[in-house]
Amino acid sequence: MVSTGKNFSAEHTGPFETLLERDFKGFHGKFFIGENLGLTGCEVSLNRLPAGKGMPFVHSHKKNEELYIVLRGSGIFFVDGEEFPISEGSLIRVAPEGERAWKAGDEDLYFICIQAEAGSLHQATLEDGQRLETVTSWMKAK
Repeated sequence: MVSTGKNFSAEHTGPFETLLERDFKGFHGKFFIGENLGLTGCEVSLNRLPAGKGMPFVHSHKKNEELYIVLRGSGIFFVDGEEFPISEGSLIRVAPEGERAWKAGDEDLYFICIQAEAGSLHQATLEDGQRLETVTSWMKAK
């Protein structure tokens, strides 16, 4: 269930172990969160690929670059004919034209994939962030 406010949307999806119960067009273990949360600048998917399984096809994108963040497990990542090992803590950016696929190793592979239009980031945290005087419950003096 999604909770919303004027400037936020929030959802608890449950443990990553339950991702195999999710289905996206016949692919179990993939959950796109953009529509549920009303994302307007990127798409994000939560993913769990069972041990030994791999993507059944290679794909690229028309406009979106992707960032893969490996949370747990290990495997092999393929980009443009090159294969390299990935594991917890691996970060992989792939340009839209990059031909990509991946395979889990001996254990399930858990990762987050973030898609955004290539070249669309014109400012980053330090340039965009604003420090405010608002105080939260944990910031109040005791």
